[in-house]
Amino acid sequence: MQRKTSADFDPEVLKLFDKYVHGIIDRRGFLLGAAKYAVGGITATALLDALNPKFAEAEQVKKNDSRINARFVEYASPAGYGRMRGYLAQPAQAARKRPGVLVVHENRGLSPHIEDITRRLALDNFLAFAPDALFPLGGYPGDEDQAHALFATLDQPRTREDFVAAVGFLKRLPECSGKVGAVGFCYGGGIVNMLATRLPDLAAAVPFYGDQPASVDVPKIKAPLLVHYAENDERINAGRAAYEAALKSAHVKFASYVYPGTQHGFNNDTTPRYDEAAARLAWQRTIAFFNANLRAT
Repeated sequence: MQRKTSADFDPEVLKLFDKYVHGIIDRRGFLLGAAKYAVGGITATALLDALNPKFAEAEQVKKNDSRINARFVEYASPAGYGRMRGYLAQPAQAARKRPGVLVVHENRGLSPHIEDITRRLALDNFLAFAPDALFPLGGYPGDEDQAHALFATLDQPRTREDFVAAVGFLKRLPECSGKVGAVGFCYGGGIVNMLATRLPDLAAAVPFYGDQPASVDVPKIKAPLLVHYAENDERINAGRAAYEAALKSAHVKFASYVYPGTQHGFNNDTTPRYDEAAARLAWQRTIAFFNANLRAT
């Protein structure tokens, strides 16, 4: 069966799905709104199912891939939820030290897709670590609706501290070279922007279509930024111009790309919003950026 793309859906359905994913409307709200676009025997429920992630179909690096070592580890977060857990992946081949990359998930916790992203980074010779913000609530539940509901109950100030603590944990690991960057997607992109304002020793930051920090915090950023945006992403793009103006004013080193014709979430290859060409280019740029900024010269 041919894989569906965003072109197979009415743009209004995609907007409804974006609102559903980000908690602006609930599942019932999506189904009610999508009902008018459910034609030709297709139900609103079927539309939602088609748009929801298909993790197994998109997996690129298997959990048991012999080229990497991956495991779950816990770390302390005294200013956050106290005790946290994340997914740590690195190449199986022995090495003295590797640069670290923190991977920050979307607003559903540590899904199989983000675990896969973490393994991909390990294959690019990084020490990659992906915390699960939902760990204090039992972890990613394996169901997107449940994940949305759980995520909405998190105390976000504490959760942000959990990600701050994760950078320190990763940097102190004996396998880490001491240089750490961060990449995040959607909610995670916003967290990466936040980390850049909080951590002067962050060596590189790559937010994918994430909320921008307040302009007053931008001068605190010391890390170089590589910022990825989707063209059809009204909610996130509303803050793009002001963010870039603040970055220029603060003399922060950054590069920003808008990928034509793409939807919010275009890098996530588990959903129809995925754009293969844009995702490939954005990821090539991301790896090149991390190589340039995290590896010893």
